[in-house]
Amino acid sequence: MHQNIILTKKTKTVNGTVQLTGSKSECNRALVIEALSNGKVKVENISDAADTVTLAGILKSKVKSQKSKVLADDNSEIVNRKSEINIGPAGTAMRFLTAYYAIQDDEVILTGSERMKQRPIGILVDALRQLGANIAYEEKDGFPPLRLKGGFTQLTNQIHIKGNISSQYITALLLIAAKLPLGLDLHIEGDLTSKPYVEMTLAMLQQAGIKHQWNDNIISIAHQEFAPTVLPVEPDWSAASYWYAIAALADEADLFLPGLTQYSLQGDSVITEIMANFGITSQFKNGGVHLQKEVKPIFRKIFDLKECPDLAQTVIVVCAALGHEATFTGLETLKIKETDRVLALQNELAKIGVKLIEKGQVYKLDCSEKHIPEKVFINTYEDHRMAMAFAPLALLIPEMEIEDAKVVEKSYPAFWSDLEKVGFEAKVKQ
Repeated sequence: MHQNIILTKKTKTVNGTVQLTGSKSECNRALVIEALSNGKVKVENISDAADTVTLAGILKSKVKSQKSKVLADDNSEIVNRKSEINIGPAGTAMRFLTAYYAIQDDEVILTGSERMKQRPIGILVDALRQLGANIAYEEKDGFPPLRLKGGFTQLTNQIHIKGNISSQYITALLLIAAKLPLGLDLHIEGDLTSKPYVEMTLAMLQQAGIKHQWNDNIISIAHQEFAPTVLPVEPDWSAASYWYAIAALADEADLFLPGLTQYSLQGDSVITEIMANFGITSQFKNGGVHLQKEVKPIFRKIFDLKECPDLAQTVIVVCAALGHEATFTGLETLKIKETDRVLALQNELAKIGVKLIEKGQVYKLDCSEKHIPEKVFINTYEDHRMAMAFAPLALLIPEMEIEDAKVVEKSYPAFWSDLEKVGFEAKVKQ
């Protein structure tokens, strides 16, 4: 049974310091690099996001099972290599572990939540099969659960993959590339969606000693060894985006987010530029970023979110709340996330009279019938970002009820308590 949260805010002023958890995107990559390096790479500032905790636990148990050997009567080694791994709703873990287990000796079944079984993975599986992986679908072709049978023998180092589906497929392949006996030449076909995420992967691999070349649309990584190193994980810019949204909807805002840097590996750090349009200044000083609100007219009408799709809900909700009839592009991947995020936004924005109109690959807000109700109930569709993107509306709506308080644990478990630290009231509905 879900417990909902009732969110209220008596004043429209927000100030305080918020310490964010480590970046889920960085951490998930770092953990796979650590596992592939056989202990040469260590990770610092591990995120407490549920997805990351899940991934870390699976990789840790893999290391333990490698260390524990069972001997038969004749002293020959018995290895029970077949197991089921349930990653729940963790999409990144599903993609990264598919590639990771494709090159291990174990036989595993990778499964997840009901929603995970609806999220496509065929493009990644096809690429891994071409490389030589032994992968079968347990239920529906193109979707989890997957049976990975081990015994990998590389057949080719040339793989072609579409760039406009999910950067996580590309990252999954790049993470294992250096371990492949023949290396990997990855040919990206067409436009690359979420390019900053691919750049983040390559930068982190480089920190761990793995060199690459990127010429035109081909990323090449030779077979090579990881170098002993520590990968420090920066706080999560995706989590920071909700504080930018809060600042944008407040009358006055003065917030400090420690640990964030101007030159981040995370593509979502572009939120500083996006929110500058709404009068939010970002000053990097004292070891973090300082946000302040300056009231100013909003001129920017078109937002291309292709390289930062995880910011889409945040930015669209802010525009809707301010009655700013903006146009959005680059939302192609939103329909295969935790939920169909386009449909979810349309449903929930209708509750404040705002329409998100889809015309091909262009989306426009119609705020002509916008109204602010006394109270509103927001459905979250088992999607953490729906809960956190709509929470800032508590600055405008006297009483917000948000479905399933625990949904935020996927990426930002402390979200509700952090809101309370800066003056929101967040009560679990009994």
